[in-house]
Order: sequence, then C-alpha cells, then structure tokens
Amino acid sequence: MSTPHLSEQEKLRREKLAELIIMGIEPYPAPLYPVNSYSADIKQNYSEEKKEEFVDVCLAGRIMSVRDMGKANFAVIQDSKGKIQLYIRRDDICTGEDKSLYDIVWKKLLDIGDIIGIRGFAFITKSGEISVHVKELTVLSKSLRPLPIVKEAEGQTFDAVTDPEFRYRQRYADLIINPSVKETFVKRTKLINSIREFLNERNALEVDTPVLQSIPGGAAARPFITHHNALDVPFYLRVANELYLKRLIVGGFDWVYEFSRNFRNEGMDRTHNPEFTILEFYVAYKDYLWMMETTEQLLEKAAMDVNGSTEVASGNKTISFKAPFKRISIYDAINEHTGFDISRMNEGQIRSICKQLHVSVDEKMGKGKLIDEIFGSKCEHHYIQPTFIIDYPVEMSPLTKKHRDKQGLVERFELMINGKEIANAYTELNDPVDQRERFEEQVRLMERGDDEAMFIDNDFLRALEYGMPPTSGIGFGVDRLCMLLTNQASIQDVLFFPQMRPEKWEGEQTQGSVS
Repeated sequence: MSTPHLSEQEKLRREKLAELIIMGIEPYPAPLYPVNSYSADIKQNYSEEKKEEFVDVCLAGRIMSVRDMGKANFAVIQDSKGKIQLYIRRDDICTGEDKSLYDIVWKKLLDIGDIIGIRGFAFITKSGEISVHVKELTVLSKSLRPLPIVKEAEGQTFDAVTDPEFRYRQRYADLIINPSVKETFVKRTKLINSIREFLNERNALEVDTPVLQSIPGGAAARPFITHHNALDVPFYLRVANELYLKRLIVGGFDWVYEFSRNFRNEGMDRTHNPEFTILEFYVAYKDYLWMMETTEQLLEKAAMDVNGSTEVASGNKTISFKAPFKRISIYDAINEHTGFDISRMNEGQIRSICKQLHVSVDEKMGKGKLIDEIFGSKCEHHYIQPTFIIDYPVEMSPLTKKHRDKQGLVERFELMINGKEIANAYTELNDPVDQRERFEEQVRLMERGDDEAMFIDNDFLRALEYGMPPTSGIGFGVDRLCMLLTNQASIQDVLFFPQMRPEKWEGEQTQGSVS
C-alpha cells in the first residue's frame, strides 16, 4: 500500500508518537478512564462556598490551546460539554527525577488536538476564571493530524472554518472546531425526541418497515436500484414508507408512526439530499382536517421544546409556530400569485398557461405535474409563515381520497413554511377499486416517460381489499423542519454526513483497489 503524502506537521507528530513509545508512555492506552466531571458542570456549579465538592475532579478532553509560562502552563481542554481552562505546574505532576518528563512530554511531545485525562481540583484564578489545577495528567490519544486553527478572543470566534467542502467531508473535525455545529445536532435530537414524546403520549405505536422494497411505492420519485443476490431480483431503496404503514392500519393498528431513512435518486441542492429522514404517521378513523389541527399542536410543541419559544429566527425573518396556521386551496394560491384560474382547465390549456408563465415543462408531464410545476415556480416561495395548501386536484394525488364536497379534488394538504414544503398529508384513499384505477393512470404516465410515476403495488391493493378503515396520514420532512428550528439555510448543515462526490486519494487507482 502506498504511503500518503504527509505535511511537515504530520511528520513531526509521528516523530513525537515514536518518542512517547520509546519513553514507555502508551499513546493509546486502554479505554477505561474514570471521568467524574465535565467542563460545563464545573463552570456552572463551582463557587468558593462549594469548593469542597470539587477537590477531586477527573476530566478527559482534547487540548485546544496552550500558554507556556515556564514552570507552569495554562491550557484549555474541550470535552463533550464544552471547554475549561487548566493550570499545570511541573512540580505538581512530576516529582524528583520525573521532573524532566514534564519538559519532554508536556512541552515537546504533546500538541493541540491531543486527548488527555486530568485529575485535580477546581479553583478561581486571579482573573476570575473557573479553572482546574492539575495534579495528574495522562495521555489518552495522540493526534497525528493538526486541527485547523480557530482563534477566540473576548468570547468571539475568529478565522472559523466555513469551507463547506471541508466541513461536510470532515464533519468530525468540523464538530471539534465549530461548537455551534454540535448545538445544531443536539437540537435535532431534541426535535425528534419531542415529536416521539408527542406521539407516544397519544398511544401511537412506533414501528419499522422495509428499506429494501420490491416495488418503490408511496411517493412520486425516482428510486435507487440495487440487486438482491440471494433472490436474484432487482430491489429498490424505499422512496417512502407509506404503503407499508397503511398495511398495518389494515392489520388492526389504529395509530402507527416511523422515523424512516428514505432515498430518492434525484437532484441535490440546499433543501434536497438523496438520503433523508421522514416522519410518517397514520391514524384510523381520522381525516385531513383533524390532521391539520394535530400538525399545529405537534409543531407548536416541537418549537417550544427545541428553542423555548414558538417564534424562531430564519435568516432575517421570524417564523411563528403558534397555532392556528393559514389555510388556502392550491387553485386559489395559483390564482392569487399568477392571475390565472386554472381550476376548470384541461391538460392542454394548463400547458399553454405554463408557456405564458415561462414555467419549464415537457411533453412527459401530465396535468398533475403541470400544476405542481406552476405552484412550485410561482407560488411556493411566497409562503413564509406556516400555511396549509389544501384541496389538490385528483391528478396530483394518486393515494388520496376524493373530496367529499368538491368534484375533481382530493382531501390533501401540504404544509409550507419559509417557502418550502415541510409536510404532506391526506385523507387516505381506502377504496381498492379507485386505487387500482389511480395506479393504472400512473402506469400510463410512466409509459409517457415520467420516471417519477408510481408502480402498481398489487400486494397493497390486496391489503386494501381486506378493508382499510377511514384513515388520515402525514409525512414530515424532518431535515427541513430541523433547518427551520436551528436557523440553517442548507440541508447539509443538519445532516452529519451529507452525500458528496467521493474523494480521490493519493495512490488510489480504482474503488476498492490496494496498491
């Protein structure tokens, strides 16, 4: 195997690693280390009155800075909860002949980025900073690659690493040097926990459904295709989990939900990633009107749990998650923002309107897709505050129940926030005859060249023939919702490891090759 090119810093660190080993110091010791304290807890709770509680603290963390004061040093380590200053004296951590080790190990062989463990006691320096006076120091992991330098002064960060190529590809380093990034992902977990709590309190059942599917159903999207070697048949990564969750409603569960990883072989931009997280839930004996109210309650709670307020910042805008949300039909929205009432137009007339509006379309698109393109191009971006776009034409919604009062429409809504779709919900279609006809129409669109049209799922139709109760279902884009609640402009900033083009490593010939 070829040796990767090393910078001077990397070569020097490897030399220090070798010296530590020669000195008998294990640079990567056994993992057990008796941590009993964390930086944030000490800084929040220490006082002179409570100092007896902090006479034996044991922390582990990464060296982030060092100030050499001769026989003593000030350093800063970063653990999982934050940073704290250390005060390290040669006479405290070395005795007798071992004092030379202080000069060799601490001053010459340890670097910023190394992980150490320390024992000592907390105190307040003359400048008023809560710190730890180190009595014992242990090397826990030698860092062979230097961190990007980030300067901090007076509580502000300078020279922060902002290059997306570096940050998304080396998320591990991004998390080390950009503390706000970690907070974003802590909030993401708070969001998911809040939603899960909301659903569990209402006796919803969390379930798992297949990621590998023989038929990619539940959404109009282009799938990823793979091959199942044991069965010797093509399989698809799921584009949605909808049809499996509705099978469970047929089976007798009244409320099921799943946080699922879905995969759509489509474009990438600031709000789209090929792999993404969706929350879907389905509730028997409910409709889309009930679902709108439930969605308002869920999102109001989530905003409070994540940020402590129903109002959140998004760029230079403030978005309110306080219920109730505005409601408007998709035809009224198009009329309002284009001046065209297309509610009674056929496919040819709508195609003509697209041309007048300079909306890019092609001959493969049916009526539903044309309407979707008009709304996406001319209307969607206007809806900053949470808005339910309701009552879609039947051509746009092959899995949705026909409207009980309005001919040609279905009982569906999409929730728009900050100009993007956050959720999509239906009163579910439970008529197996009607559902088969809708699937057959999707096949005709596929034959016209629409690579996002749905397949016929005969097993799902068979399930419906056993009888599915009246049901309402919804899918939330968890990543986009997280973007809103953490004030992030790009979906890549709320994914630990977004998809990127593979790196070309020095000496690499082909994927999987070893030189």
